[in-house]
Amino acid sequence: MKTKALKAAFPYTIPIFAGFWFLALAYGILMNKNGFSFVYPFFMSLLIFGGSLEFIAVTLLMSPFAPVAALTMTLLIQARHLFYGIAMLDKYKDMGWKKYYLIFGMCDETFSINYTADIPEDVDRGWFMFFVTLLNHLYWVSGATIGGLIGPYLHFNTKGLDFVMTAMFLTIFMNQWMKEKKKYTGLIGIIATALCLILLGKNHFMIPAMIAIIILLTLFKKPISTAYTESEENAQ
Repeated sequence: MKTKALKAAFPYTIPIFAGFWFLALAYGILMNKNGFSFVYPFFMSLLIFGGSLEFIAVTLLMSPFAPVAALTMTLLIQARHLFYGIAMLDKYKDMGWKKYYLIFGMCDETFSINYTADIPEDVDRGWFMFFVTLLNHLYWVSGATIGGLIGPYLHFNTKGLDFVMTAMFLTIFMNQWMKEKKKYTGLIGIIATALCLILLGKNHFMIPAMIAIIILLTLFKKPISTAYTESEENAQ
């Protein structure tokens, strides 16, 4: 049963492997170039397992001690997982002990696979989702650790290396923008961010922009959901 689930899950994670390894290697190298041993990216990728948060953690570790600011930033960056968790409530029912790891290991890519995958009838759903989560977790941890290990042997200017995460999110955003017929969520993000940037400046806009986006998405959740449902029905 477990072997069959692993064989079914692995092909779904191959594209994630390619993306995760590149990003995780960059993260491990960045940590090393900022003076941290490979032990740091290993444990941070193993226990935090939040790509964007781990890149930002490099800056946080190099900055003056500010636990409240770090906690606030962490909660806002990872707040999207609240919506992922709500969406997965029914799928994680009756999973036993696996549920706890599935909750811990859920990232954007794992959520996408486990929520949309067409799992064969003869494959156990719980083990399928478990192995998707585990494989993606292993890809990230191994990439970050190897990046930290090879970092000392790479001699090049790493300025701008931390932009890799920004580039990834820009690519994800553009992909979603092109796929969606109605751009409500994208427009909310763009307008809220632009207004906060204009009003508060580049040094203070990020956290207020994220709060504004979450509030607006919550307020307009019903009309947005209705619009997307109607769009999918028309497409069918």
